[in-house]
Amino acid sequence: MKAIILSAGQGRRLLPLTASTPKCLLPVDGGRTGLDVQLSALAACGVRKAIVMVGFGAEQVEAHLAAHPVAGIDVETRYNPFFETSDNLVTCWLASRDMDGEFLLLNGDTLFEADLLGRVLAAPAAPITVTIDRKDEYDADDMKVSLSRGRRLAAIGKKLDPSLRIDGEAIGLIRFLGLGGRVFRDALEAAVRNPSTHRAWYLSVVNEIAQKSRVETCSIEGAWWAEIDSPSDLAAVRAELGARRDVAVSRRVAGAAAR
Repeated sequence: MKAIILSAGQGRRLLPLTASTPKCLLPVDGGRTGLDVQLSALAACGVRKAIVMVGFGAEQVEAHLAAHPVAGIDVETRYNPFFETSDNLVTCWLASRDMDGEFLLLNGDTLFEADLLGRVLAAPAAPITVTIDRKDEYDADDMKVSLSRGRRLAAIGKKLDPSLRIDGEAIGLIRFLGLGGRVFRDALEAAVRNPSTHRAWYLSVVNEIAQKSRVETCSIEGAWWAEIDSPSDLAAVRAELGARRDVAVSRRVAGAAAR
């Protein structure tokens, strides 16, 4: 199992914080960046290779990875020269050569704990499995999902047909097994030939696949995760991870005292 992390964009909604620093390199947990948190969770779950798709500030990302390796996982980068004029569908397409075998695809601004990833990796086998969460209300920016036949994906997008029920939101983490990667690659290749899709999200391709083929979902309800899109998101993540770090330190101190 390997992971492909989409981190080519600048993260303009976080300006001025991202004026000269890629979003994935913003500190979120003391000195640890968002990318460090992702790689640590992947390594903790046995993922041994990661491909980081870079664009804005690519040299900074590569320098950071070289200076701060994460034990247990090998990391390579791929460059998207079109990051300023395209969205993540094109970034995905440029990662196609790495979409062989079993792999995870995740957004560069989606942070999660190792327990969450463990649940995704242990989900029933399916060619494509979209990770979802559930909440009481969904806003315009949520990537909403509608399900059929239990866990099967019926539709996904920020705007769904009003006749469809909203059953959750995609968190930006997908598992591919068996023929799932090839199906996704073929759909990306077809989509990228249409210039109108160059500013589209890759989940629009997943939505098209779901109309013809089997796409399953895995609910991680109750597990911690966060998406960093705005300064308030960043502040909330820093507070949450800081609190978790304090709890971990307190437990270590108490354990040492008990011994």
